[in-house]
Amino acid sequence: MILDSLQNSAKYESLHPAFKQAFDFVKNTDFSKLEPGKIMLNGKDLFVNYQLATGKTEDVAKMETHKDYIDIQIAIEKTETMGYTPTIDLKEPREPYNAEKDITFYFDKAQNFIKVYPGQFAIFFPEDGHQPCIAEGQFHKVIVKVKI
Repeated sequence: MILDSLQNSAKYESLHPAFKQAFDFVKNTDFSKLEPGKIMLNGKDLFVNYQLATGKTEDVAKMETHKDYIDIQIAIEKTETMGYTPTIDLKEPREPYNAEKDITFYFDKAQNFIKVYPGQFAIFFPEDGHQPCIAEGQFHKVIVKVKI
């Protein structure tokens, strides 16, 4: 897991060939002029989910993991708390892995919590269980999906 400011995104571009395109798109897009939805940048290899999310409490927010994609989650307008637990420590799946959606949800809760402020991002690799959307009210956020 990585937490940093979008201003420092160039430091991470060497971690995956699609990271530069992903960060360039996010930094050069005025999301206030877009409707929520999916934006394809490079087919199924790189796309953006721009969402109007509804905040949840720690108890309601679900822990999740992915096998085929890296998540770059970006706070746009509101601070969001996200839980973190290494995938290897997750023991209680809610249901089997959904290959079509590349997701497994867990009953497990986070071992640690981070705050992601507007202008910051968190990168979650398959090794990183994450529990997003801990916040109050509705808020816009960006999730970049990067195929491994």
